[in-house]
This record gives sequence, C-alpha cells and structure tokens, in this order.
Amino acid sequence: MVQGRKVYVVGVGMSKFIKPRGLVDYPEFALEAAVKALNDAGLSYDKVDFAACGYVFGDSTSGQRVLYQLGMTQIPIINVNNNCSTGSTALYQARAAIASGNAECALALGFERMKRGFITEAFPDRTYPLDHVQAVITDERSWDKNTGNAPQIFGNAGIGYMEKYGATEKHLAKIAEKNHRHSAKNPYSQFRDIYTLEQVENSPKVFGPLTKLQCCPTSDGAGCAIVASEEFVLKHNLMDQAVEICAQAMATDSPKMLSSDNIEWAGADMTRKAAQEAYFKAGISADDVQVVELHDCFSANELVTYDTLGLVPEGQAHKLIDSGDNTYGGKYVVNPSGGLISKGHPLGATGLAQCTELVWQLRGWTGDRQVPNVEYALQHNVGLGGAVVITIYKKANKKQSAPKTAYNPAVEARAITKDDFAKAASQVTNRAEYMDSVGVAKL
Repeated sequence: MVQGRKVYVVGVGMSKFIKPRGLVDYPEFALEAAVKALNDAGLSYDKVDFAACGYVFGDSTSGQRVLYQLGMTQIPIINVNNNCSTGSTALYQARAAIASGNAECALALGFERMKRGFITEAFPDRTYPLDHVQAVITDERSWDKNTGNAPQIFGNAGIGYMEKYGATEKHLAKIAEKNHRHSAKNPYSQFRDIYTLEQVENSPKVFGPLTKLQCCPTSDGAGCAIVASEEFVLKHNLMDQAVEICAQAMATDSPKMLSSDNIEWAGADMTRKAAQEAYFKAGISADDVQVVELHDCFSANELVTYDTLGLVPEGQAHKLIDSGDNTYGGKYVVNPSGGLISKGHPLGATGLAQCTELVWQLRGWTGDRQVPNVEYALQHNVGLGGAVVITIYKKANKKQSAPKTAYNPAVEARAITKDDFAKAASQVTNRAEYMDSVGVAKL
C-alpha cells in the first residue's frame, strides 16, 4: 500500500476535560487546544495551510468559528463527524493532506460540548444509523428502551466474550480500576479519584455486568495536533520534538457486525482489519509496542479490543489482565492517561487527546506517568456505526527536546494567556476588528 510522504506530529495540545455543565462554550476550549498545539510547535497559524475539525454535536462549520479566531487566512477547513472516532478522523484527513503533497503543515482539531446523561439520538425524526445492529441485538438478546444504546452494544460485547472465552465480571472491573488509577496522574482528566476493585464492582449497575465506574462520562473538551512534512520539519528545526506517524489505517464494519456474535456488534472486525493494516504499513507487530491509548468507552470494549489489536492471542484478554501486562511493569501500558473511563470522552476530542498523550509519552515528558523505554505507541479510536482509526507513532530521532512553553504541558494543565494567543495567531492578517467582535480580546 502506498503511504506517500512521511508525516510528523510537531505540536499537540488539549484542554482539561470537564463535566458538561454548559459553563464554557466550544469556541473557547477548542481555541485553547489549538493555541497550545501551535505554541508547542513554536508556530503561528499562518504556517498552517489545511485544517480538519471534528465534532459530533454542533452546527455545520463550527470548525471555522473556532479557527477564525486565529486568523481568517482562507485555508481549506473541513468539518468531520465520524461518531466517537471523529478526532482521529480529523487527524486522518490532516495526515493525508501532508502525505499526498497537498499541504506542508496541517492542523487537526477535535472538540465537543455535550449534554449530561446517556447519549441519545440527535435526530429522532429520521433513520437511526445503528438501526440495523439494534435490530440484530433485539432478535438475539432483547433491547432495553430505558437504557442507553452504547452501554447495551458494548455491554453485550463483553457478555459475549465472557461466555465464549471464560472471562469474568471481575476482569471488567479490573480494567476500570486500572484506568481510574492511571488518571490520578493526569492533570487533564475529568476524574482523578482512585477506586478499589470492590468500589468499582459495587457502583450502580448500568447494563449487564457494566457498573457506573466502568463507563465513560460525557464531557466537554478539545484536543489538537499539528502535522507536517519532513521538508517543513527540517526547515523549521522541529525534528528533535517531532513524532512520526509511521502508519495509520481506517476501516469500517464488515458483515460480521450483523452476525449473532455479540463481540462483533461493537465493531470488532473493523478494528482487526485496521490493526493488521497498520502493523503491516509500520513493519512491526503488536509485540513491538510499549504504550497504547485504547478506546475504553466501557471496560468491555477494552477487554475485547486486546484481542482485535493483536495484543494477545484470541480469547486470552483476561489472561493479560490477570498477569498485569496491561499496566506499569507489564508488557504494555494501556491507557496511561486514564482512558475514556476516567479522563473523559468529549466525542470529537477523544482521538486527538489520545494523540497528545502518546506524543508526550514518546518525547519522555509525562513525569510520574511516563512509560519507560517507549519506541512505538499505538492509538485505537473507534466509533459505532462505524469507523475505526489505528495510528502507530514513533519518535523521529533519539534526541531529547524541552517544551517551548514556560512549563511542561504534559504534567501541568494551564489556561492560555494573551501572550500564548499572540504567539499562535496569524502574523500576516489584520484581525484586530474581528478579535473584538468574537471576544478573543478577553484573554
């Protein structure tokens, strides 16, 4: 498969993930993530010649509304919506623009402002995109109209895995306990409390074996990545901090999703396909990976995804958990950020927050949550309906780099300042009047 030109991540940034209380609107926290990514790269917005913006809940062209604050530079801005894999889909678009030669520096931005409670259909007056899998589940298991759609789909996948391979509810709880424990060291996490295994097990039931502490919360937040060509990286002296996207693959569902196998209802087969393609492109296997940011919207999805990513032979995910090979001191560290379960899950932002964490890990910036000796990092971001993006990263060289900001953003979540904004904003467009009109001047 043709990969095109090499593509590097040269800047990342994110806002702190917060409960969706409507106190902060998307132009503010999305701008924060974009400014932080540009500051991380030491670039201003006029260096960007393509942008892809991802969000699930919002009006069309919301990406323009965010980025116009940095300058109305007339670059192409594409808005994407691919359910929970939206952030990585934006990254996929930005990487493709560089790899194809259509851009030299591109920005991928993901953000979400959500409502509290279970995610429901945004447009109940038209066909629900998951009506086909809902019909299969209804026939095979039954459908609870009083429970959210996602907990039932992923919960049934976990039930199927337990029935087929012998995993237990305790394995699901162990995953959640691990991720809550990891998130305590992440300043961007929505929740930073540590829970015992018993507390996870005894929290209120949501669906089947899934308890509240095994389910991701709804969240507000944003993430951003700046990607660039090798020529651009060399020209701007960014190689020491650059992280190469050595492989990326996107896949959608196969007919297995409509089979009687519970595990497949959550899109397991598309993850298998994308993972195999990504490993092939990178010239590595799962054994070469040290750190994984995995889409653990529910503990059940982390369980079944160990298999589909090839981290274990089929049916042995629970053995990986029992051995401790999914946390510090084991073979892999899965979700050092705390994952979606504890860090939070603003749908459009999740994929770019995963990217941000892995870039920081590869740079060696993450302090007391640092995974030792990281050479390859794997990202898994999935959306029902469906789409999955698998991305494999490695450091561009062995040299260490220091943050260009006055602090280390990997271990400290600060708000942006007027000076941060001034450095990130376009240096070649006159924006003063526009800044006043949209309220940027309040920084």
